[in-house]
Amino acid sequence: MVHEEGFFGGAGGARTYYQCWLPAGEIRATLAVAHGLAEHGGRYMNLVNCFVPSGYAVYAIDHFGHGKSEGPRTYVGQFGDYTEPLRTFTGMIAQKQPDKPMILLGHSMGGLIGAMYLIEGHHPLAGAVLSGPLVKMHGSVSPVLVLLVKTLSSFMPRFRLVGLDAHGVSRDPDVVRAYVEDPLVYTGKTTARLAAELSKTMARVAAEAGKITCPLLIVQGGADRLVDPEGSRMLYDRAGSIDKTLKIYDGLFHEVFNEPERDVVLGDVKSWVEARVDGRKSDRQEPLLSR
Repeated sequence: MVHEEGFFGGAGGARTYYQCWLPAGEIRATLAVAHGLAEHGGRYMNLVNCFVPSGYAVYAIDHFGHGKSEGPRTYVGQFGDYTEPLRTFTGMIAQKQPDKPMILLGHSMGGLIGAMYLIEGHHPLAGAVLSGPLVKMHGSVSPVLVLLVKTLSSFMPRFRLVGLDAHGVSRDPDVVRAYVEDPLVYTGKTTARLAAELSKTMARVAAEAGKITCPLLIVQGGADRLVDPEGSRMLYDRAGSIDKTLKIYDGLFHEVFNEPERDVVLGDVKSWVEARVDGRKSDRQEPLLSR
């Protein structure tokens, strides 16, 4: 396995970090990984170790203001500060690995970024896997809170509101400990502007999901405490893809690739990806599968 890393120009000229893991032999296909809120692309070694030995090149981006990329932590002027670098990133991968099928894998906020990227169209993807996509928060949001977030976003955009509950990431205490101790994971509070942009983008994805037409797999922890599993069901129902699959894993938390049952989830994802890469996909919709 060969590891490479580098930077490219991102939002507002900020340097955007990426890294990749390449197989020693011939490359069959590529995975483009879009990580979640406050974390970074280096946390996806379970995916790397699953796919690279089978001939896949895995590329991971650090979003604007995340990991080793430049920009204030968990802050964006607009959501396009995430989607446009992702578009540049996938274009770069397509140039580096011409004629190789590419699958996007977006987790959590990376799933929201990926969904928006798919809605906007004009991409080089053979399919997409969205893991615990941040398309719906738990509970209902009061109009007063919505107005407060919008007001703060306009007048105090860098005001910090709430942080993530690290214990909702995984049921594996070693994963939680590594998450908290990782210097590239931001454990502070997110900004009002980001909260407003997330809310706006979630509403747009819910309204325009029918524009997603590529092969789509959604994997979701049934006991996810950070995003509402109903969001994955909604996205599955509304996506315009003929070839789409939703798999909900009963009892699993948010990071399904880092749960004790990770081998089952990775096996399901790998089987789905290989079927699309090898041209063995079906044009029918697959039923919801729970474990």
